[in-house]
Amino acid sequence: MNATLTLISDQDTVLSYLDEARKHHTQATIAKYLDIDVRTVRRWETRQTPPPAYLVHALQQLLPFGEDRPKGTFDFIDLFAGIGGLRKAFEQIGGRCVFTSEWDGYAQKTYAENFRDGHPIAGDITQVQATDIPDHDVLLAGFPCQPFLDWGVQEECLGKAHGFACETQGTLFFDVARIIEEKRPRAFLLENVKNLVSHDKGRTFEVIRRTLTEDLGYHIHYRVMDGAHFVPQHRERILIVGFREPTAFDFDALPLPPKGVHKLKDILHRTDGSEPVLPWDEERFFNHKIKRTQDKYTLTDNLWLYLQNYAAKPKAKGNGFGFGLVKPETWRVLYPRAITRTDRKSWCIKARAKIPAD
Repeated sequence: MNATLTLISDQDTVLSYLDEARKHHTQATIAKYLDIDVRTVRRWETRQTPPPAYLVHALQQLLPFGEDRPKGTFDFIDLFAGIGGLRKAFEQIGGRCVFTSEWDGYAQKTYAENFRDGHPIAGDITQVQATDIPDHDVLLAGFPCQPFLDWGVQEECLGKAHGFACETQGTLFFDVARIIEEKRPRAFLLENVKNLVSHDKGRTFEVIRRTLTEDLGYHIHYRVMDGAHFVPQHRERILIVGFREPTAFDFDALPLPPKGVHKLKDILHRTDGSEPVLPWDEERFFNHKIKRTQDKYTLTDNLWLYLQNYAAKPKAKGNGFGFGLVKPETWRVLYPRAITRTDRKSWCIKARAKIPAD
């Protein structure tokens, strides 16, 4: 099967925000806000030089808050949205988010900072009537994964029932299903932990598969994929895509980047003098004078010594409470499969030479 995967670059995204910002502000206003020369903005507009991709967030802040956003090539909704990771990807290919649901208060605050649309963030999706959700073409839902984690995590550490038996989170898939049934989107993307496939000897996933195909009449495809293809983290997740009509979709046709290309240093602040100055951050995170993150984000010598000593005690007893140390060149930061009372780990980034590698 021949298929083409179209990718929209960060460059396209920042240019689209620049064009939208220019509908509301002069070049001089934009230049002043970004603390750059107005001629630089002019060169961006005429496509003589490309604007840095990191300016997307700053340009978002220049758009009118609460006004209708430009219509996209398709509309989508963002359920169990977290801080908006799925939304960012779908906006980059021309989508427009018309509804968001996320119950965690801290995630809501971060989401609202990342995306200043003006539309409210719905909380508990179980309290939202499907008829009140706007019509949309695509439904996105990273429905809660905790009920489908390994048994040790859910029962021992979290103290909750497992799978669909978890009354607070295990049944939220069926809220996704009722919305699909009511709104009949053209397509959906669901995301969860890879254990969803094997949970309860496959019976949990069979219920999900039957609901989506036999009850709702969608054509589904699924694949467990590792985030290490895209980011420096080993994080396996199942992706379930569904289409209202038969579609020539094939996971095998998607060209995945090789693992190990992206290193941890790619997402860290740069200490070689090339870290961009972001006026809206107001030096909250990075000190450009000394070319490193603010001290409060780095372990002190005393805390570093305490952490090592604290790890030694449970290790001597055969338990795994401790820490992992990763370097900027690391490409595979592990995501713990199980976090129980006797096996907990925090990850630390080696930032200074005085911190030993071992």
